[in-house]
Amino acid sequence: MDKIRILQLGEEDWKERYILPGHVQLDHVKELKELPEKPYDMVFLDRDPSEEETGLLYRAVRAYTMFVTDRVDRRGRSKWLCLSRGAQYIAADDIQKFLTEESRYYFPRPYGEKFSLKDVAVAQGFRGKVKWNGNRNILLEDDFGEDFRQAAYWRYNSSSRKGETADFWLEYDRDTSVRIRLVFTLFVPGSVSDILEQRVFEEEDLEQVIRFESSKGDGTLFVSVQAKGSGRLWLTALHRRISRGSHGYFLPGGERYVTSRREEAFCYFEPGDLKPPLNVYFSGYKTLQGFEGYYMMKNLGCPFLLLAEPRLEGGSFYMGSEEYEQIYPNVIREYMQVLGFTQEQVIMSGLSMGTFGALYYGCDIEPYAMVVGKPLVSIGNVAANEKYLRPGGFPTSLDVLHFQCGGMGEEDIRRLNEKFWNKFDRADWRKSRFAVAYMIEDDYDADAYETLLLHLNSGGVQAYGKGLHGRHNDNTPGIVDWFVGQYKKILQEDFGRRMDR
Repeated sequence: MDKIRILQLGEEDWKERYILPGHVQLDHVKELKELPEKPYDMVFLDRDPSEEETGLLYRAVRAYTMFVTDRVDRRGRSKWLCLSRGAQYIAADDIQKFLTEESRYYFPRPYGEKFSLKDVAVAQGFRGKVKWNGNRNILLEDDFGEDFRQAAYWRYNSSSRKGETADFWLEYDRDTSVRIRLVFTLFVPGSVSDILEQRVFEEEDLEQVIRFESSKGDGTLFVSVQAKGSGRLWLTALHRRISRGSHGYFLPGGERYVTSRREEAFCYFEPGDLKPPLNVYFSGYKTLQGFEGYYMMKNLGCPFLLLAEPRLEGGSFYMGSEEYEQIYPNVIREYMQVLGFTQEQVIMSGLSMGTFGALYYGCDIEPYAMVVGKPLVSIGNVAANEKYLRPGGFPTSLDVLHFQCGGMGEEDIRRLNEKFWNKFDRADWRKSRFAVAYMIEDDYDADAYETLLLHLNSGGVQAYGKGLHGRHNDNTPGIVDWFVGQYKKILQEDFGRRMDR
């Protein structure tokens, strides 16, 4: 495990007062005079900072990783710093326990993954019906019996280190006549017979994230599903993330939302300098789970909101049930209200798959500006292009089509395209502007930019674009450069921010 690096600012050196666990490196300074060469994972503030220190701490500290003691006047000069960094109060009596038990969740590098459906094996002796539905799910149908027995398992074990906690979430569905449970078996490294420990999680346990920690040593974790009853069982996904405990998901302060169908969405809000605008960024397609664009958004200096979703292989374009599609606009409005911002003080953005989220939910917010790179809007066309224009290039698009529309035919393609355009055409874009970077020979959604212009019928809307030669993934650095440049241009010219610092 990486050392958790802690900066403590105050008169008294806590190394003389508290017992530090082995995973903690604490650096004490009485006065902060310059930015640290390497970012700290946590900061403890044990006195009021000076004006100069306030500026340095604002730039050096990640939100939700600052803790202040009762020696800090949170209503005085430090109020702005505490609000902008999401600082948390810690009582003197709680510091030792926090250092010993909670500091380990502030590790520097987040990690999340989904166990591949291709690695699911049906249990030996299973005689029922098995159907793989692309990268969406696996259907098992059988009389599983009156007692629990293994129905399926993941072929490849995952490593589990002593003292490291992982969050597991199983996406599944079943007939009411079927019951399941999840079995974790931790083997001694290099062995398939020596068991360190075994835990069984009933369906009541699966209603919440399963938090698994190996207390007996390093090992390899084998996961299997047991079932009983008669009927159908759909296994959709098993997710594993290195746990932040009660301190968030992926990043400290990261939030998780889940629907009644066990579909997840994630958001991370950073208050920044608390001044307009709120920059909203939707993550693109990614098989490793987590938030995208953190440093890109942080470097702009504004409040920002990162949004991400982990469905299918690397995302399902933020579409879903009515319940699922309420999550994103509700989250954006919630943080607009926290900041006291209007829709004219919001910029929505994304790259590739993230452009769909930005534009689709932009219809709900009707923000001041849209900044998008490599737009994907007619997702039915993206799937249709897989057969002839881009064979094998993005098969996830076929999963998205089947997931959203239940089929793969021409009518399904049309319906998926119209899902976006019907919503887009109902929005009022008169006070919005669009900055779009696109690939001229895009093999995903070739006409996205031109079609966007055709549908922008609101009087007063402003739209401009930059085309780069190549297919969808041929020049991502060029797209990102223009994307960031337009962000800075809008922030400087329309919000009066200095972007040369």
